[in-house]
Amino acid sequence: MPARTKARKRALDVLYEADLMTQDALATLATRIEQSDPPVPEYAAELVEGVVEHRRSLDRLIASVAEGWSIARMPAVDRNVIRIGAFELLYRDDVPDGVAISEAVELVGRLSTEESASFVNGVLGKIAQRAEPETQGEPSGP
Repeated sequence: MPARTKARKRALDVLYEADLMTQDALATLATRIEQSDPPVPEYAAELVEGVVEHRRSLDRLIASVAEGWSIARMPAVDRNVIRIGAFELLYRDDVPDGVAISEAVELVGRLSTEESASFVNGVLGKIAQRAEPETQGEPSGP
């Protein structure tokens, strides 16, 4: 399994745990880093920190595109996978959109309900469309 794929899974573990225990995700991350069993890759920590930093705006955006679903109503795994994917789409220029979406879909497909993969794909696809530059499709040049 590629290193970033493992890091995404570990970030999900931390966010999921914090979500279920209604604990601060950064405190949970610090505990997991200290315990180091299993280790927390640097990229996983970056994902958790990024999701925490941008959580309000991520959740607003997710809620605006997840037709008929509030953030609170989503299964905890789905909610946190979408947050990670949305963070990568919006704030990580080193991750291609297609990779962020496919990694999220694969992760949720292994860990959540049968319907989750298509739901996550749809939500992240809409977020990716909104994130595209407004000038896309316009002719360039003078």
